[in-house]
Amino acid sequence: MGEEISKDEFENKDFDTFREHLERETALLRQIQTEGGLSDQGPFIGLELEAWLIDHNFFPAPHNQSFLERLGGDTVVAELSRFNIEINTPVEEIAGEGLARMHAHLSDTLRQCAANANEDVDTVIAIGTLPTLREEDLSIDMMTPSNRYVALNREAMRARGDAPISFDIDSCRDDSGFAATYEDVMAEAATTSLQLHLQLADEKMVAAYNASLMLSAPLVAISANAPFLFGRPLWHETRIPVFEQALAQPTSLQRVTFGSGYVKDDLVELFEENLSEYPPLLPVYNENRSDTDFACLKLHNGTLWRWVRPLVGRSNDGKPHIRIEQRVMSAGPSVLDMMANAALYFGAVEEISMYIDEATSELSFEKARANLYAAARDGLGAEIDWFGNKARRPVASVVEDMIPLAESGLRKLGMAEHLIDKYLTTVSMRLETRQNGANWQLSQFDRHGDFHRLTADYLAHQKSGLPVHEWPN
Repeated sequence: MGEEISKDEFENKDFDTFREHLERETALLRQIQTEGGLSDQGPFIGLELEAWLIDHNFFPAPHNQSFLERLGGDTVVAELSRFNIEINTPVEEIAGEGLARMHAHLSDTLRQCAANANEDVDTVIAIGTLPTLREEDLSIDMMTPSNRYVALNREAMRARGDAPISFDIDSCRDDSGFAATYEDVMAEAATTSLQLHLQLADEKMVAAYNASLMLSAPLVAISANAPFLFGRPLWHETRIPVFEQALAQPTSLQRVTFGSGYVKDDLVELFEENLSEYPPLLPVYNENRSDTDFACLKLHNGTLWRWVRPLVGRSNDGKPHIRIEQRVMSAGPSVLDMMANAALYFGAVEEISMYIDEATSELSFEKARANLYAAARDGLGAEIDWFGNKARRPVASVVEDMIPLAESGLRKLGMAEHLIDKYLTTVSMRLETRQNGANWQLSQFDRHGDFHRLTADYLAHQKSGLPVHEWPN
């Protein structure tokens, strides 16, 4: 949910003070980068998984406060709505068995969450959009009690002049689509994701960031798991347009965005763009924090949801670092599927980074951005542009080409051979069967026509641990 803030009401002087510190921290980050002071540690990986709390009828269960109180610990936290939580895994080295440890931690945490069920929450489910979600579930009353969320909603709406938020999403299957207006940002709670973190030595970050942008479309296609919203089949990854439209602003630069271009020299450019182009929404400054904590920079960056987002942290060597957060993939279907997606991403980034200048010269940023929306709409049936072959190609053929690239990249990163085989074979079989989460959901609903049965069957398969390509309808 991001760091909690101390208040939810602001005065003009709060914005002025925050802006001053944000400028200082951004300039300091630039200075550290210029002087070679960013950490050269890595590669390290991390993971965040957003999930749903549901009741015995498979509807959202808005009780994350009592649920988290029972659960204890600090690796599972609240999200925007009372029926969402976020699971965080420890930072790991990707070499050796790191991804297997992450896999085990996530599986164990999900089991603990399921065992934490009570009369208010039946269980936890990881899925991009919940098939049984109702429009009334997204009322402002469902917001998690938090100064951060109260203020974020108010300031985001104020930036719109309090104009209603309009939704207009077509359907990839028929002419029905979805159109509606909302008076707050709560529609964002209709989406949950798998967020992967990648930290490399500073000199490798530009190539890795641009490769992450290029890879967003094929990653969305192979991992799509959000085909329904309020009982309507929309995009294979409906989460993408929902999240963008839920926080839409009346300017050309949106706060949920693929970005404005490839990075040129370093990732500090992105924070400088944050400063110059986006007014602060949460102007909270703690006098006890030093500029070297980058507290204002982090808070401001936390109100900008780039699909590939830079994050500032501090490494074990005491130096600050900038890492990548890849945000395009859905939650679910199984833990094995999500770890396979992670392996595909980490390995492909490593390999494509080796010839990133050639790749970006052949695949323009504008085409990479268009690819994302094509893949989100049509999933594995999409066609996209790609480098090495300027003609449009089926996205499935791009994913097929990515698998050996990822294998080579993971081997260079030192991942254990049996894990490379395990995870990339999972991706290969999903591609061969053309059964990702979205396709399984669509096929299951076509066969049975019942969202409650769909959710029940999905949950049973998820708990089995089987990858989605082995799920029967």
